[in-house]
Amino acid sequence: MPLKIATIAPSFFPAHSYGGPIRSTLQLAQGLVRAGCEVRVLTTNTAGKRAVLDLDPAREHTLSGGVHVRYARRVLPESVAPELLLRLPAYLAWCDVVHLVGNYNFPTFPTLLAARVRDKPLFWSPRGALQRWSGTRKPQLRAAFEQLATRLLPRTSVLHVTSEEEGRESAARLGGLPYVVIPNGVPIPASVRHEPSEGTLRLGYLGRLDPKKGLPSLLGACALLPSLGVTSFELTIAGGGAPEYEEFLHAQRRTLGLTQEVRFTGELSDAAKADFFAEVDLLVMPSHTENFGIVVAEALAHAVPVIASRATPWSALVAQDCGLWIDNTPEELARGIALLHKRDLRAMGERGRRFVQESFGWDGLCTRMIASYEGALAAHVR
Repeated sequence: MPLKIATIAPSFFPAHSYGGPIRSTLQLAQGLVRAGCEVRVLTTNTAGKRAVLDLDPAREHTLSGGVHVRYARRVLPESVAPELLLRLPAYLAWCDVVHLVGNYNFPTFPTLLAARVRDKPLFWSPRGALQRWSGTRKPQLRAAFEQLATRLLPRTSVLHVTSEEEGRESAARLGGLPYVVIPNGVPIPASVRHEPSEGTLRLGYLGRLDPKKGLPSLLGACALLPSLGVTSFELTIAGGGAPEYEEFLHAQRRTLGLTQEVRFTGELSDAAKADFFAEVDLLVMPSHTENFGIVVAEALAHAVPVIASRATPWSALVAQDCGLWIDNTPEELARGIALLHKRDLRAMGERGRRFVQESFGWDGLCTRMIASYEGALAAHVR
């Protein structure tokens, strides 16, 4: 009999405004279906604080790859959907394993409680939400949320994390809950292309525009580059965020005198992302915290080397000689960019592409996930 997995999430594809986790959650579900599992997703139709998906919430939708999704109607921001509560018991009665995605949102407590009552093994992917940084909002309220969640956990509960760093910090916040480390995968293009740069160093950032992403440090680094000998460069910032934060970044660009060197593109479609990577020599991810940072793997899959901050789990960039893992101060980022400007970036990118091909293909990762599900099930019935 195929393994039946009920994925419960506050949002789901195509709610792109929530960043990389939306895409990786879909791709995990598609990989599980390819491996012979049945996957049904119960989520909401939220697409952001002020938007909903243009999908009929009255019926189940089948997405590409055979993933079945029910989008409960949201009535309050961002994921408050009473209909989800009504449908949750049927999903848990059907499944072998419950897979909860996200944290600090409407579906969390009902899913934990329902899985406990139904005595179903639970996997929980917090997607980095349990990690902290200096800008984390409402830490005391989050701590209270975590204490209550710990009390509601089913007897067989496992955290799914994407790095060892995320696992240690997240498990500690949930009473030492056991965890399994299975990173996100990325689609690996059969071939990659690169447009010539004509002597200009082309830097790129791809992701949400959010304070935790460290973009002010990257803009500050760009202002320092001419003093380090990098006189011809450009930075493309691709992504969207809250309007007030976008305006803050635009104002910083003007203050630093970078209006010619830095451009904002807004959010990119999947097709446009391929063009983005083709026209970038070096990707920079200066985040203050990341549980994974899927854009790093995406860039490497397109043979683009990466500079990532030490607040991300990407020390392998140095071990594989396909980028740098450094502090995210403007000074360190500028020095790192200037250092790699002198390197053979194409050769570094090719090493990164081989590394991703070996380590982050979805089929192999889904095999590991299924083994974890089955191990939890076996322990649950003993």
